[in-house]
Amino acid sequence: MNLPPLREVIATHGLSASKALGQNFLFDEQLLDRIAAIPEDLSDQAVLEIGPGPGGLTRALLRAGARVTAIERDSRCIPALAEVQQAFPGKLRVLEDDALKLDHAELMGEPFAVAANLPYNIGTLLFTRWMSGQTWPPAWTSLTLMFQQEVAQRIVAKPGTGAYGRLAVLAQWRAVPKLAMKVHRSAFTPPPKVMSAIIHVEPTAAPEGVTAKVLERLTEAAFGQRRKMLRQSLKGLPGALDALATCNIDPTRRAETLSVEEFVAVARVMSA
Repeated sequence: MNLPPLREVIATHGLSASKALGQNFLFDEQLLDRIAAIPEDLSDQAVLEIGPGPGGLTRALLRAGARVTAIERDSRCIPALAEVQQAFPGKLRVLEDDALKLDHAELMGEPFAVAANLPYNIGTLLFTRWMSGQTWPPAWTSLTLMFQQEVAQRIVAKPGTGAYGRLAVLAQWRAVPKLAMKVHRSAFTPPPKVMSAIIHVEPTAAPEGVTAKVLERLTEAAFGQRRKMLRQSLKGLPGALDALATCNIDPTRRAETLSVEEFVAVARVMSA
């Protein structure tokens, strides 16, 4: 079954991008195929897609051979996705649900890649959730995610830069995030006010002796008042200042000057 062009699908089903749901639609099939190629070989791989909308990236993932589970909150998009289901029998499962309320590992029941043009209003929240928690390696094998470019830059940022913060440490202490592709605002309908970028993340071995919760609390406190010296921002966190001393880290430094490795070292002492 040949699927009609995405613009036709939008017109047929009377779909307009919902601002409330953070939607922006991508129609360029070549661009979508390039995005689906970022995780490399997807043939017969389980892939979780959040916010497929009318199914542009969904089609590209299916063309790449993936078995896709798509979670879509917007009931208006379900008929368009049903057409994609018919075109790829047995390869697409569509759930009309809220991705924030589901246990993704339980839902998938096997190792899975995540690929999504994330709705802008829940992107950071979902990313933080995938990168958090003590269980590691995670159930997901890779994340290929579209963000606003500013958020993407915060994920891959290096110490000492304005973009470096909690998100960078969370993404980099036991995974390797890369900026895979920039996407011009004109590629979307309607065009967002900002540029977008795609981040690809693969998990690595977690450093030993570090509790994820401790590292999360440490970075939250340190970057919560990033203009302040660490001796100020961390004084309310039990054991943090002693851990700085143990690691020979000057307490007059500011959070954005500490490397990911230094945060891990402090969290290791606090975890013990």
